[in-house]
Amino acid sequence: MPVPHLFDDIDGQLAEWCSARKLPAFRQRQIRRWLFEGRAGEFAEMSDLSQALRNELTESFTLWTSNVAKHTTADDGTEKLLLSLGGGGQIECVLLRDKVRRTLCISTQVGCGMGCVFCASGLDGVDRNLTTGEILEQVLLLQRLLDPQERLSHIVVMGMGEPLANLPALLPALEHIARDDGLGISHRRITISTVGLPKAIRKLADLDTRYRLAISLHAPNDELRNQIVPVNDKMPLAEILAAADYYFDRSGRRLTFEYVLLAGLNDRPEHAHQLVRLLAGRTALVNVIPYNPVMGLPYQTPSIESQHAFRSILEAGGLAVRFRHRKGDKINAACGQLRRSQAVVDIS
Repeated sequence: MPVPHLFDDIDGQLAEWCSARKLPAFRQRQIRRWLFEGRAGEFAEMSDLSQALRNELTESFTLWTSNVAKHTTADDGTEKLLLSLGGGGQIECVLLRDKVRRTLCISTQVGCGMGCVFCASGLDGVDRNLTTGEILEQVLLLQRLLDPQERLSHIVVMGMGEPLANLPALLPALEHIARDDGLGISHRRITISTVGLPKAIRKLADLDTRYRLAISLHAPNDELRNQIVPVNDKMPLAEILAAADYYFDRSGRRLTFEYVLLAGLNDRPEHAHQLVRLLAGRTALVNVIPYNPVMGLPYQTPSIESQHAFRSILEAGGLAVRFRHRKGDKINAACGQLRRSQAVVDIS
């Protein structure tokens, strides 16, 4: 029989395991504390447990099913892990450092099936959804890269895959991250990014999760968005925005609309004016991301002049605007650059 992966169902498996051994309830809390606060890499490190219990835990559960195939660092403090998964496939995840903020960018699928034309993650399509355990492993492996004095502050589900296509695995992982006896990251500091799946957005609202929601627009009209985000022909902008409004009404969380700026394609003044009209009256932030080049794709980053002109039109139209500062691009860890496969260098 395969050894169960503890991170797939921490509470259920630990409760059953402790009950079978007639252990007091605080033992379960001790183990959780080591996993989330203590940054334990193996059961043997849980020093306030007896040696016999540590040995039994090691025999009963698998902690890590992912192998760090490559660990890349950048001068700006960004670190990227390429993980080979025990369940098959490879993913990438990222630690971003920005002044006092420590943000983790995590993946939810092996590849991506949304087909955004500028994005490396979907070049080979999607293989499968990640499990809850595989999602949690990314967070905990990245957390272990932090120095003892560094504290994790934010989680963005903006890595590989479409998060709303894997809610059954994602939401339990995020709940462990948000819990006081988990990582204690408040819901308002956890952002889920989606290309815009209206039914799933409404479901997320009805579940009252109150995470921040970022919707990737990339175009101000359906005709252009059909070219950039092919799934748009099945889920047009009107349906996406209606679902977004519903999420805002239910959660009270300000929405973010993401817009990757592609030279000569969606960066002209008329596109900016259309975006102003599209989002007028909404409590939202427009997060503009000048394109991060991907090897093998024909798209280019707009000139600084084009970026400034685009921003000026949005701000003059009354939209709250942020241009994302590029981090991690030198190690292909910036937005749109994460891939499902790489040349593997084993450093474990």
